Amino acid sequence: MDKFPITIEGFYKMEQEIKLLKTVERPNVIKAIAEARAHGDLKENAEYHAAREKQSFIEGRVLELEDKMARSEMIDISKLSGSSVKFGATVTVVDEDTGDEITYQIVGEYEADISKNRIALTAPLARALMGKSAGDSVEVRAPGGTRTLEILAVQFIPIIL
Repeated sequence: MDKFPITIEGFYKMEQEIKLLKTVERPNVIKAIAEARAHGDLKENAEYHAAREKQSFIEGRVLELEDKMARSEMIDISKLSGSSVKFGATVTVVDEDTGDEITYQIVGEYEADISKNRIALTAPLARALMGKSAGDSVEVRAPGGTRTLEILAVQFIPIIL
């Protein structure tokens, strides 16, 4: 069983999702199934089949999250430090061709969200940045071509939910 890194905040988010699924979603779908059964013939009862499908999704999601939680290794970013890029680092880079500056945080796969500039540890950009420090340049192969980025800063800032 392979362990994977996750921030404390990411682990908390998984716990919250499981709690919601078990305490709100599961009882709601059980109630919906019971109501649909009361309507009679189950063969042509669309409400019943939709509720059963939702129940299957909920149970599958709970199992998936519980498995991820069992295999995760929580890392407290507030206790990390250093000048090189590693898991949990918040990295500010500048594209040497365009001059565009952007900040990313290196997180676990479960927490990755490009809309919040959180990239997975396994992403090509994160892999290129790993072990590098401020002032280093890295080449990243992207779908649009190779980009050259210079690392401006490396910090360890915890995620705030």
